[in-house]
Amino acid sequence: MNAQFSKPKRFGEILDHTFRLSKNRFKDFFLIFLVLLGPVYLLQALIELAAGVSFFRTVGTGETWFEGIVNSFSGELSAEPGQEVNLAAEMGTGLIGLITMILTPIAQAAILFSLNHMRKNEDYSVKLVLKEAFSRFWPVIGSSILFYLIVFGLIFIPVVSGIFAGVFGAALLEPGVGVIVTAIILFLVFALIIAYLLTRWSFYLGAAAIEQDAPGLGRSWRLTKKRVFTIIGLYIVFGLIIGIVNTAFEFTFGLVLGNSVLYGMIINVVTIFTSMLGAVAFGVIFFDLKTRHDADDLNEMIDDYTTI
Repeated sequence: MNAQFSKPKRFGEILDHTFRLSKNRFKDFFLIFLVLLGPVYLLQALIELAAGVSFFRTVGTGETWFEGIVNSFSGELSAEPGQEVNLAAEMGTGLIGLITMILTPIAQAAILFSLNHMRKNEDYSVKLVLKEAFSRFWPVIGSSILFYLIVFGLIFIPVVSGIFAGVFGAALLEPGVGVIVTAIILFLVFALIIAYLLTRWSFYLGAAAIEQDAPGLGRSWRLTKKRVFTIIGLYIVFGLIIGIVNTAFEFTFGLVLGNSVLYGMIINVVTIFTSMLGAVAFGVIFFDLKTRHDADDLNEMIDDYTTI
């Protein structure tokens, strides 16, 4: 067993381990996402070119340069021949999004298999872990669909409830005060509940891929016991890091290139990198939870044996 994975980690140690792994194994991890998502993003670029989007720089309608750049992202392109995005291109873009949603969990599973081999001090290759990930294709995809449906339900129901509660509160209190106060209270309560539940279930992917326990929601619930708020904190930190990196590149290259094909390709490469970082972070947290849980189970068995 690799010493880096064999002991429970504190908050800072998980961050440090994630960044060191991402740096030392960057080539392997990045290649996993590139092999799976690279062809998809290339197809997206070809569809945009066929739809008439400029490769190097796209400027929309507007009196100033900045307005033109902003409008290029809103779809208000300058009236030049061939720049109208047709229905076929929009359908192609939708298909690209669907394929990406399917392949991303497989890439995440491949990262998990890579970390699992490292954890056991076993040699591995990108080809091997991709094969292992695809061997769990249907359990991983089925579990992901179930999780996405749960996410939709947890978000949709509170939104509807908040609307009704806001209207009801407005009828009892002054209209402005009633709506605002009720909406804030409900938002905070539901946000905390949703964050708690989704965190408890979020490690279904590790269970479905590594432990062959699909859909993995029950296993995830057990693994996250007593670690929910630490995990939420880690999610917030990694989310901020990924968000800052994505925003920085989008803003910088967006000002120069507009919503062009080249801009989209650059952002897609950045997305591959940040997705890889997020997958490594998820894997490190998952195996840390697994180490803690397995150690607790072992201690319970020793206590039971000692009692007998």
